[in-house]
Amino acid sequence: MTDPGAAAPRFTVVVPVFNEAVSLPALADELRDVMRRMSGGYECILVDDGSTDGTAAVIDALTGALGSSFRGIRFARNRGQAAALYAGLHQATGSIVIVLDGDGQNRPQDIPLMVDELLRRNLDLVCGIRVDRDDPWLRRSMSRLANGVRSRFLHDHVRDSGCALKAMRRPVIATLPPIRTLYSFIPAFAAAAGFVVGECPVGHRARQGGTSSYGLRAFLWRPMIDMLGVRWYAARSVLTRDDLMAQDDASVSVPRPARREA
Repeated sequence: MTDPGAAAPRFTVVVPVFNEAVSLPALADELRDVMRRMSGGYECILVDDGSTDGTAAVIDALTGALGSSFRGIRFARNRGQAAALYAGLHQATGSIVIVLDGDGQNRPQDIPLMVDELLRRNLDLVCGIRVDRDDPWLRRSMSRLANGVRSRFLHDHVRDSGCALKAMRRPVIATLPPIRTLYSFIPAFAAAAGFVVGECPVGHRARQGGTSSYGLRAFLWRPMIDMLGVRWYAARSVLTRDDLMAQDDASVSVPRPARREA
């Protein structure tokens, strides 16, 4: 639990994980090393999506060893990556929220680049673009096809929405509904509310352990079907950037570090 009397950290890192007992310790060490060099303080929320391989015990050990900056959320059963992400986002207290996968393919070392891009260009959401992806050819091909169709249909102008590494200002979270393909449509929902979206090249690595749960259905058919609903929802959304930014400032009940001007 976060101390209600303590100043909120500037950064929140949200990491959904499922059966990542092998890769999570190294990733947590990298996150700690990167985030403690960034000014303003941080919290890291590890969301266990009903893992069956001992991930919950690993998270317990990590939160005990790495201190109060790390905390865990555990689902009793597997509910999907989007549900874990959604739960973690709504526990975030930082004014800047970073999300990444728990399999080690996203590099924590890219987080300062993402945050710098967010602030320097006065953006609200920065999406990573994976450079030299260390994935099988079929997975890269499916991703390119899905991204091309999605970007043209939703007009979010993002080339790699499937990249889990993203940095956003906290008010963006209010635009995100709890749908199963949330990762793919974060830029579309944010852009529909008037938030300014940009991109930043990031590295990509082979999985550090575990096995991927994504196949053709998850990469293509689910996003394609949900894309129709996203377009309908985005066209009718009444959320606006100005209102959400004002609500976020008004909701602050504990002191927070001042935002650095871009």
